[in-house]
Amino acid sequence: MNEADARHYPIDPLPPAVGAGHAREPNRNPLPRAVGAGHARDPDRDPARNAGFPGNHALRRGRVSVPYQAYLVTSATVDRQSFFASFEAGCAAARCFIDPAVLGDASLLAWVLMPDHAHWLLQLGEQDSLDRVVNRVKSASARHANRVLNRCGALWQAAYHDHALRSHEDFRTAARYVVANPLRAGLVERLADYPFWDAAWL
Repeated sequence: MNEADARHYPIDPLPPAVGAGHAREPNRNPLPRAVGAGHARDPDRDPARNAGFPGNHALRRGRVSVPYQAYLVTSATVDRQSFFASFEAGCAAARCFIDPAVLGDASLLAWVLMPDHAHWLLQLGEQDSLDRVVNRVKSASARHANRVLNRCGALWQAAYHDHALRSHEDFRTAARYVVANPLRAGLVERLADYPFWDAAWL
């Protein structure tokens, strides 16, 4: 990836924060087999599960879950707290992102962990819905990070944002957007200096 080019991708809509990271551990998944737009609602979603969280209904409305579809997912921490400014907490969370037991048959094509939010470029397999995969990633990373932080309770906001990549969208373009977050936020001058990221093509 050309770091100069990466800086020209759209500015992250989430405000930047400060923090440090840990050496990334690549998750080398195969390139996506197929992409497609779906329109059926995910039957696994429980509309009442996260009732009471502002904005949750809007984020959940119309969410789809299509096998082999790729999704760009963004999740922020509770109250936008910089939990992952802690080196150790970032390490604990990052290990969960690439854990095959957490991902199931989904593939993690690219990811970045920022101090108060994360982006994941996920491609679903045949078994699990997007909601199930994201909830496993968030649950496992919260559990392990909370141990490091000596805290309990919610770490991630209940709602998350997802965008299904259409057939004309370039997976590598989405991956560049994801991993260039630390550059756009001014956390590092060179992408190689930011440890909490990876992409299947790099």
